[in-house]
Amino acid sequence: MVNLWKTGENPSIDILNLKLRTTVQQGIKLLKRSLQEGHADRTTTSFDPNESKVFTRRNPLMWSLNEGSNSNALKKVPARWLEFNFYLFSMALRFEVLGRFNRARAARLTLPHFTCQTPLFMPVGTQGTIKGLTTDQLEEIGCQIILGNTYHLELRPGSQLIDDLGGLHKFMNWKRALLTDSGGFQMVSLLHLADITEEGVTFQSPVDGKPMLLTPEESIHIQNNIGADIIMALDDVVKTTITGPRIEEAMYRTLRWIDRCIAAHKKPDVQNLFGIVQGGLDPVLRDICVKGLVERNLPGYAIGGLAGGEDKDSFWRVVAQCTAGLPEDKPRYVMGVGYPLDIVVCSALGADMYDCVYPTRTARFGTALVPEGVLKLKQNAMATDERPIDPTCPCMVCKNYTRAYLHCLVTKDAMGSQLLSYHNLSFMMRFPKGDVPKWVRNAMVVAGIDISECCTPAKYPRDAMDAPGTDIPELLPPTKCS
Repeated sequence: MVNLWKTGENPSIDILNLKLRTTVQQGIKLLKRSLQEGHADRTTTSFDPNESKVFTRRNPLMWSLNEGSNSNALKKVPARWLEFNFYLFSMALRFEVLGRFNRARAARLTLPHFTCQTPLFMPVGTQGTIKGLTTDQLEEIGCQIILGNTYHLELRPGSQLIDDLGGLHKFMNWKRALLTDSGGFQMVSLLHLADITEEGVTFQSPVDGKPMLLTPEESIHIQNNIGADIIMALDDVVKTTITGPRIEEAMYRTLRWIDRCIAAHKKPDVQNLFGIVQGGLDPVLRDICVKGLVERNLPGYAIGGLAGGEDKDSFWRVVAQCTAGLPEDKPRYVMGVGYPLDIVVCSALGADMYDCVYPTRTARFGTALVPEGVLKLKQNAMATDERPIDPTCPCMVCKNYTRAYLHCLVTKDAMGSQLLSYHNLSFMMRFPKGDVPKWVRNAMVVAGIDISECCTPAKYPRDAMDAPGTDIPELLPPTKCS
């Protein structure tokens, strides 16, 4: 990230990532060269690290520079415009590993709109909203990134309208990070409405029945309009339970489509394109896809095609193989994972990011997430229970409402699902904390981490598994964990 100059009597350039200082005139030359080489455009993104906000605006200074003015440029620009940032050399992401424990890592992920701590869970807001919750509530519980769905946002309200109104961040009043998927998942979820060819995938709209062709180029164009911090390449998605030549076809098509996505991507300076590893449960195909994507040097990588009905043993083996082959200095995102145990296992194997509808969908069925598993509030036993959902939970719901009250709501009132969604997402944002349950210790053994040998159950989760911003190795007894 580059902070080109600050207001004052002697404006100066401060290039943070290169730790250089130079004069304003040298900075003007640098900016002109960046414009000429296509590393920056006339729409400038400004990041305020103190407020964790980004402001995008038409910058008059960049207009002046692009038209040949330099010595008089500062005179033409109001003082309030003199401080701004842009990403040099098309870099819109920084990933810093803060701590490790075997393959698990805690990291800082800096995106154009927000600096996130990983591992992290992303709630799914298919059409730019988490059902029943406001963006203020999501900030309150610590949500860092919301996932939006390219296919559904294009159907309604339309990506062009979103772009005209300032992008999805402004449209939904969300100041933190956004990720949009490519629309590829709908090849599975709407398979009866989809026809897949080398050109792309044709959907029959569930809204009006009209056909919609989603090509790699169109998917990227839509996501460029939406304006998310992270955008996903269109991949050929098949269920992991399918076997035979269709899996191989999908993997090689995914590699061909990533090149089309890269060529179509118009905003690499403010949006990060992630590639998706496909290959089903075949380790050879997964390895080919991993190597092919890594060769393309993308800002980040996702592991796709999982959480679709495969057995858990196959699931963790694919995650382990893919994370081992992906770069250490790039974020790794396991798509569609939202069960707490799965997140523990994937984090232990070196993954960083997850998304799933599970916490909010299960809330709409009257189920709350608790450290021991789940609590089904529709059961009659809850009708007279005066305890909160979880006595150890600090969320607003657990502080103010009893199980009995929530039981009454979930059986009769939509407010019940809203309150449970709030609690469940709060649980996922903090997860995992508290004492280590036996099932977590068993999951760690699968990943090659014997918690019982390196620390007591009561100490480990408060330290090593409280991943965001934590230097994991310093928290564990070195004589036993090394």
